[in-house]
Amino acid sequence: MNVMTHAAVTLRRIAEKDNPAVARVIRQVSAEYGLTADKGYTVADPNLDELYQLYSQPGHAYWVLEEEGRVVGGGGVAPLQCSETDICELQKMYFLPSARGKGMAKKLALMAMDHAREQGFKRCYLETTAFLKEAIALYEHLGFEHIDGPLGCTGHVDCEVRMLKVL
Repeated sequence: MNVMTHAAVTLRRIAEKDNPAVARVIRQVSAEYGLTADKGYTVADPNLDELYQLYSQPGHAYWVLEEEGRVVGGGGVAPLQCSETDICELQKMYFLPSARGKGMAKKLALMAMDHAREQGFKRCYLETTAFLKEAIALYEHLGFEHIDGPLGCTGHVDCEVRMLKVL
């Protein structure tokens, strides 16, 4: 499923025209939580302004959440770099305050995991930080389990919360 619409809310695959808006959302939410580039958070990603191009690669997918035509969030999935080939990573899940608490992050994460299964992935990994308590609660609710150490080579040195789910 690539598109979900409720009233004036749409969850759809990223388009090239979404690049600036998605980068703006990620930067705004990162600033809200103090997630700075020097700590290896997403705002340090060299591809941040070209997510459409990044997520157009095989095994990658990214969805944006629009409210009344405005991008207010997004999230994606991609193969986990420097890891076993059956592990994907849930990535760049960011939502503006107006988009939170409506169940859309859960819908997006479920769509991402369905996509990952269709691509042949058997496990889904994620990294986050303890500051993002609501996100951690969502991931736990979705069946992600905490693991002791990092997987792959994400470069997120200050993401001390690591979780894994069998798909």
